[in-house]
Amino acid sequence: MKKTGMILLYLCAGSFLLNAQNLNGFWKGTLTMQGCFPQNNIELQLKVNDANVTGDSYHYQDINNYVKKKVQGNFDPSLKKITLQETIITTYHIPVRCVICIKFFDLVYNRSGDVETLSGTWTGNVVNTNTDCKGGSIVLTRIRESAFKEIPEIKVDTGTIRLDFYDNAVVDGDSITVLVNKQVIVSHQLLSAKPITRFIKIDLNNTFQEIEMIGENNGSIPPNTALLIITAGNKGYRLYLTSTETKNAIVRFVYDPDSIPDEKKLQP
Repeated sequence: MKKTGMILLYLCAGSFLLNAQNLNGFWKGTLTMQGCFPQNNIELQLKVNDANVTGDSYHYQDINNYVKKKVQGNFDPSLKKITLQETIITTYHIPVRCVICIKFFDLVYNRSGDVETLSGTWTGNVVNTNTDCKGGSIVLTRIRESAFKEIPEIKVDTGTIRLDFYDNAVVDGDSITVLVNKQVIVSHQLLSAKPITRFIKIDLNNTFQEIEMIGENNGSIPPNTALLIITAGNKGYRLYLTSTETKNAIVRFVYDPDSIPDEKKLQP
């Protein structure tokens, strides 16, 4: 009997660990608030390590209008309860009239069949004020993929970023226009084996940089494709961008204070 009891206890402890592990991933809901967006969506991207929870929070209307913040909190597996506090604003792309709300979530995990939810309440204040955001109830459902998956988002520290655009594979006469935050930096230039090079800056005063590549033609081998080599400090990235008649290629750079050592972080 003692041996059986030990096995059951082990299995129960294992189930709690699985629940904690299962909180990793993407959770989407709708905020009960009057905000600058007609539709106030929330997406939490969570990572659970024992009782500690970290991740990112997106408050958004769509992938072009959003605020992104860091979140941190705690998970109690015995109660299946998670508390989360939004902290640093990493980037935002919202109308000038809008204000940002820093939120706190008090949630409980539940599973019914194949549907997993985090439900509870949220509260908050307008950033750097005591103004109440007038929170309320919320239900978030696990989703398989982030709403922001189609747009690469690269975290960088402060400094100059170098962009080198090449024709991808075969040089076939592709022509591109490139915009940074809707401002043209390359206009109707042919891609070739020699790079089209541009530099952009990112820092605390300029935390968001959106690069959009417009294919002006399809060359002799459609669609219009480019190899973008990014140099950010001592980090390098290679992205393959495809632009069609109906869809432009977009990549975003965001300032992330966690991507640099603590002793080099700038104070807001």
